[in-house]
Amino acid sequence: MDRELEKMSLEELWQLFPIFLVEHNREWVHWYDEEVKSISSLVPEKYITRISHIGSTAIPNIQAKNIVDILLEVPSEKELEPVKNILVENNWLCMSQKAKRISLNNGYTKQGFADKVFHLHIRVAGDNDEIYFRDYLIENSSIAKEYEKLKLNLWKEFENDRDGYTDAKSDFIRKYTKIAREKYGSKNRLS
Repeated sequence: MDRELEKMSLEELWQLFPIFLVEHNREWVHWYDEEVKSISSLVPEKYITRISHIGSTAIPNIQAKNIVDILLEVPSEKELEPVKNILVENNWLCMSQKAKRISLNNGYTKQGFADKVFHLHIRVAGDNDEIYFRDYLIENSSIAKEYEKLKLNLWKEFENDRDGYTDAKSDFIRKYTKIAREKYGSKNRLS
């Protein structure tokens, strides 16, 4: 992995890795399955509570960035750093780290995106609102289409501003995550 990417400013990274949406690709589920096998072969089972396919690539029939998002939940905060270290040693790039959240990327090169790109979100078990949002949109295709429309409207405006794009979607995501949490309670149907 090109470590120079870690030295780039956000603005440089956003230019190299712009937001773009593509039609839903049925292969995304296979990319996810293959990557979970790879991650599971690297990370000891005791560090993994659950691995889930999240983000728009997990929602059928809507356009998405051609990036598969994966949520890896660990039992407690003490597993965050060891899991990150294992993955960084195996070509994952740490792009952000906060007290209880770590984000890694795979498939970013100095030339731009590779053929398969992944974002891996490492969190403590239960920090998983994305699962509620995903499940709700899977069950409610009309809401999923509203989300797709919102993303399409934001795409060009925020093509080189990932934070702005994320922020502009946040009210919609919060609204339906709250509804989903009320509907599903403390259980998540899918993984």
